[in-house]
Amino acid sequence: MLLKVIELKIRLGYACISRTLENITSSHSYTYTRFKEEENYEKLDQIIRKNFEDLEKLIEYNHKNEIHFFRMSPKVIPLATKVEVDFEYIAPYREMMENIGGKIKQYKMRVDLHPDQFCVLNSVKQDVIESTMRILHYNYELLDSLKIQDKVIILHVGGNAFGKDKSLSRFANQFMKLPKEVRDAIVVENDDKIFNIIDCLDLSKKIGAPVVLDYHHYRCNRGDIELENYIDQIFDTWQGRVPKVHFSSPKNATKKDFRSHHEYIDVDEFIDFIEMMKKKNRDFDIMIEAKAKDEALFRLVRLLKWKTDYRFIDGTTFTV
Repeated sequence: MLLKVIELKIRLGYACISRTLENITSSHSYTYTRFKEEENYEKLDQIIRKNFEDLEKLIEYNHKNEIHFFRMSPKVIPLATKVEVDFEYIAPYREMMENIGGKIKQYKMRVDLHPDQFCVLNSVKQDVIESTMRILHYNYELLDSLKIQDKVIILHVGGNAFGKDKSLSRFANQFMKLPKEVRDAIVVENDDKIFNIIDCLDLSKKIGAPVVLDYHHYRCNRGDIELENYIDQIFDTWQGRVPKVHFSSPKNATKKDFRSHHEYIDVDEFIDFIEMMKKKNRDFDIMIEAKAKDEALFRLVRLLKWKTDYRFIDGTTFTV
């Protein structure tokens, strides 16, 4: 009797911008300072439409290059969360969004969003909390208007005012004030300075949100934590959905630059990570957070094909 060999499947993705495609970005901006000077809603509309056009090109580019995992830029609609700028940012673009969302569904592409550093749910400042609530609502509306079924909004725990325990409690308290549909989309990520994977797991038990492992942040903020002992717990927070992992390499080995992301991925470090993870026999997706974006992804693939016997199913998906 032949024994079936169990393989785990890993899909690689990249974030927001293609370094290969020139002058195509879904993050064309219109700053609030410039808008106050001009109050040009027609210009704002043109920028938003251009962003959606470029987002569609990025989705097509990803599909043709067999990239099935992509982080969209939340900056596709500038000024959407500014209360001082009164405009309808969903209805005029619904047809464009439904067309893009249809392609994402057709191509079976997994997408997510990651609000920027100004989105701090555990802040001690009320204006920051109110802004954060608007940002999270906007991110949810963007995913919903694209008709994304597996909605994911990745969020760091935030600041550490008055200590870690109180900061975690503030996050949990503010989290419960969000609408249920927004809560259901939030995924908590460990950071590189304060909140480690154990903190995020403890928080997950309180609020029910999945935990995304950022391996580089773990290396920056590991303490005496042995990651291998917590992989199953982290993946279990996804409750049957395929977990996501973030991977990047340090800019260099010095303490000053270790937290910064390198242009590319250290392939040997990546292989060591995969060899550890394959013991778990659980599929997962990896978001490559390198500054060279898709170029870093493709370079990593070429090096993996050279250095390993991993079996590539297509351009960016492999089994081990």
